[in-house]
Amino acid sequence: MRRQRVEHLSPADYALAVVFTTCAAMVISTVRADESIVNSKHDLSAKGPGPIRAVHETEVCIFCHTPHNAAPQTPLWNRENPQTHYRIYQSSTTDARIDQPSGPSKMCLSCHDGSIALGNVLSRPVTQPIVMTARTIPPGTIDLTNDLSDDHPIGFRYDRALSNTDRQIRPPEVVTPQLPLGSHGEMHCTTCHDPHNNELGDFLRITDRMSAICVSCHDLSGWTHASHATSRKRTPARVVDPYERLKYATVTDNGCINCHKIHSARRPERLLRAFREEDNCLNCHSGAVATFNIAADIGKRSNHTGRLRTGVHDAAENPFTMRRHVECADCHNPHAAQPNPIGVVRGTLGPLVKGPNLHVKGVTLTGRPTDNATFLYEICFKCHADGISRPRRNQTRQITQTNTRLEFQPSNPSFHPVTGPRRNPDVVSLIPPLRTGSIITCTDCHNSDSARSFGGSGANGPHGSIFEPLLVRNYEQRDFTAESAEAYALCYGCHSRESIIGDESFPLHRLHVVDLRTPCSVCHDAHGVYRGQGDGSNHSNLMNFDLSVVTPANSPSGRRVAFVDTGRLAGNCTLMCHGREHVNFPYANSTAGRATARKRGLMSGVNR
Repeated sequence: MRRQRVEHLSPADYALAVVFTTCAAMVISTVRADESIVNSKHDLSAKGPGPIRAVHETEVCIFCHTPHNAAPQTPLWNRENPQTHYRIYQSSTTDARIDQPSGPSKMCLSCHDGSIALGNVLSRPVTQPIVMTARTIPPGTIDLTNDLSDDHPIGFRYDRALSNTDRQIRPPEVVTPQLPLGSHGEMHCTTCHDPHNNELGDFLRITDRMSAICVSCHDLSGWTHASHATSRKRTPARVVDPYERLKYATVTDNGCINCHKIHSARRPERLLRAFREEDNCLNCHSGAVATFNIAADIGKRSNHTGRLRTGVHDAAENPFTMRRHVECADCHNPHAAQPNPIGVVRGTLGPLVKGPNLHVKGVTLTGRPTDNATFLYEICFKCHADGISRPRRNQTRQITQTNTRLEFQPSNPSFHPVTGPRRNPDVVSLIPPLRTGSIITCTDCHNSDSARSFGGSGANGPHGSIFEPLLVRNYEQRDFTAESAEAYALCYGCHSRESIIGDESFPLHRLHVVDLRTPCSVCHDAHGVYRGQGDGSNHSNLMNFDLSVVTPANSPSGRRVAFVDTGRLAGNCTLMCHGREHVNFPYANSTAGRATARKRGLMSGVNR
């Protein structure tokens, strides 16, 4: 009878039956413990190494398998499968259809969801379970519970349709056979874990060192040369995850697990270690591991800090409708970011995306979303352009515009040359290597006050500054500010102070800025004037008056504030400022024009 039963077994089950019948005669000393279930964490026998084990039972395999009275499930399964309905993983960026666990995954969960007693096996009467030191798996990282939303997804079909939809997933045919899928191409626990072999730790089929097991399936854009894949910085000094120490000693060895937890992640969506998105970055970028202390920068009075809002950012968000927020991942792709070796330069950074901002989403100059920004300003436009929650300005101007994409259009009557060159012959004050036709970047003005690219010792980028609004240098906008190199350090970083107060471009610069203590911002709008609101006659040279200082003057055509460009280095103004009324007040930058302008400008009373 026994022989007939064995003959009906499949080759795999027959081999397993032989293992059971010869288990007592095994010479365990000839097998490395980490290459066998024996002496591993899955050895629940009385001789097992862990605190959770049988009190008397000496068989090793019986906790999962039996040659007799097995469940109708390969391979000779010795446990009831849980009837639990699981909460499954969900993410806005997941293209796979994730179903309830099945097959081998349910076998694993018969212990690891904590719902079935460890000693309950089919080969023993229900009334006589194997007596264990613990009835079920105790709470902790190995007790997955019925909530699998914080664990790597299982129960989905990994096929060519999925890899065609998600280009950062490798086609299944190129995935190593060391990571077996289910009979219908499903992802199971056993795809990554071999419950009988703990040679690599955590029963992994492939090592997780340097993210080897992760990149077998995940083909992340830019990962090969990314800092998080190549940095040899040591991690023990980082702000340690209080729930789990990192497995390896360096950033590159830990790879994905620097930021992600495969099971029991604190932030379920995208399996992040820390609940607050920014804390996953600041764990290392606080001076503990990374070279620069970004945490200190975002603590400055003007900053891009993610600590104000939690749970608002979403990797799949629409830049036009998203709620106002900022997270590290809005400007940096942690899977692609590379070092930024740029030192002290001025005006030569160029507009193209560089190492720290590679493979980041953006909005183009024409207002079209792009998954891979080419220009730095495209990243800024995600939040500072067409979005419904873009920041507002606290200055009242003739023309009000908060959409920076519109302000920087190269077809505007005037604009700072961020999205394209501006060949304005009136600009004679540029400091080399800047010249007419040069292109600057948003970060030439908006940057950390300690940025290396401006002579400091800190990280480059608009993380935080002591100067508002997130400026690399001081830029006073209060009326009656005493002129100094420090007061207008931002402007003087590109425009020669000697040229400005020497009246080389405008014959009354010195009178206004030095004598009357009028800040640059009273007349000039730093970003630009949109062509749909202004024209070249009235808004050239960034002219857009601050109406909190400049008020309308009584002119023959009524009360108004106006500037009129009358040619190269020439124009006239109609306005009231500092108690002086200007009506078609002319200026021209010539010897005679400068003398006349100064004389008329210094006159008290009404200038007509």
